[in-house]
Amino acid sequence: MGTAYKLDEPIIAHLRQKKLYIVLLGGPGSGKGTQGQKLAEELQIAHVASGDLLREHLAQETPIGRAAQTYISCGELVPDGVVIAMIRERLERADTAKGVILDGFPRTVPQAKALDEILAAQARKLTLVADLKVSPETLLARLGGRWTCRECGAVYHVLYQPPRERGKCDICGGELYQRPDDRPEVQKRRIAVYFAQTLPVIAYYKERGLLVEIDGERDIAAVHTQLLAALEAA
Repeated sequence: MGTAYKLDEPIIAHLRQKKLYIVLLGGPGSGKGTQGQKLAEELQIAHVASGDLLREHLAQETPIGRAAQTYISCGELVPDGVVIAMIRERLERADTAKGVILDGFPRTVPQAKALDEILAAQARKLTLVADLKVSPETLLARLGGRWTCRECGAVYHVLYQPPRERGKCDICGGELYQRPDDRPEVQKRRIAVYFAQTLPVIAYYKERGLLVEIDGERDIAAVHTQLLAALEAA
């Protein structure tokens, strides 16, 4: 992995001279959060994960957070208008002047169109939309195999980080259990919702010539290199 990143250094140095406005698309478990954080660190631009941003507004009880809470309390999805207002406010902060990586936004075509308008009002435009392609089967394998220790909270994965003894924590010997939101049936619904919701967004960006498909089933270093190459070519 380190070798791959080292080989990317000339591209990174060149990209740092540009203003980059990037959207990362990908299902839950596709690795877009990991890739977004790595890119933001290397390119020295802001990484905006919509889920983290929403939690920030909820914790601080901002007007946007209070508006979102009214829907969350009723078990409803936060509507586009509230999400768009949240992103608009974030893109007005000074740390996005050099560029930004948007992770988890936009999720609908109205959100995508609103993003165009927000950026245009700031004399900015999208550089690239990268779609990390991972099959639903792989996403489910990644998400549905996570187990947590009841005692110390250590996290394991049946495929990628199994415990030495089945059902028992390596660290403290505590019982491993699967949280309700980690269960395969829950993750399967989550993945299905993502694809149903996001396919129109992918089509929207493809029609505009901004979409690049990235093989998200490869290892982290290989996906990172693909993203840098796509940005260099944009």
